[in-house]
Amino acid sequence: MKISIVIVTHNRLDELAELLESISLQTEAPYEIIIVNDCGESIEPVVNLYKELPIKTIELQENMKHVRARNVGVGHVTGDYIMLCDDDDLLSPKHMEYAKDALCEADFVYFDAEIVNFEKHGKTRIPVTRRTFAYHYDEQGMRKFSTYVPSGSVYKKELHDKIGMFDPNVHNYWDWDFMLRAAQACQVKRVPVASVIYAFAESGTNQSASLNDKRKTYLDKLCEKHHLGSLPQKNFFVLLEEPEMKEREAKTMIVWDGQPIHTRYSRCEVLKDE
Repeated sequence: MKISIVIVTHNRLDELAELLESISLQTEAPYEIIIVNDCGESIEPVVNLYKELPIKTIELQENMKHVRARNVGVGHVTGDYIMLCDDDDLLSPKHMEYAKDALCEADFVYFDAEIVNFEKHGKTRIPVTRRTFAYHYDEQGMRKFSTYVPSGSVYKKELHDKIGMFDPNVHNYWDWDFMLRAAQACQVKRVPVASVIYAFAESGTNQSASLNDKRKTYLDKLCEKHHLGSLPQKNFFVLLEEPEMKEREAKTMIVWDGQPIHTRYSRCEVLKDE
């Protein structure tokens, strides 16, 4: 089982280093790691510190934004399975192991997560708050609110031959769109393990926290594409407190120790300053 990890990054060297550190600690190694640098600052200072990892880098000459850049990365995959990872998220040490076990029962697996608010201390992010993001997989429920976290999810590469690539026309909602399409084409399985550490803060700079007219346009396109009716644009954390979402909450296994990740890159930067 050859799993290729696809990562898109743009000017987040510290976060990328933490992700690579978490991958280096996996109990099961990936077949390859494809990092697409979306016309950001050089990632060589980070990548060069992880020579034991099977990293392939793609340098884009223009900023294509995360959806199109992710499509570029998928186009370079040589493994038979694809794992997606955002550059600011983390994987717990047994994540790859859990994924391989789950893929024996499904074509597409995704995991529960812990939503974490980090504060930056130098080159290292320190966890401030954490909350579980774990919901029963429900195809009809997914048509109202997506509980799919793309980071750490794994699926057969051939899925793209059936349903096409990620859709940049829905931009912020590319992952929701992808899940809805995938569910019609293959067997999907939720893994009840919170082995994905999902960086997200309501007051942060994450694009998912921004509610504006442009984002509403993308939501309307998603609704039209999948015949979802008219869905309201609401704050993510407000949605999680609604009764319908509370009913979908599920038990999960907590595996993260809550400790910050100290990377080779952060240690090198400290030595330079001394």
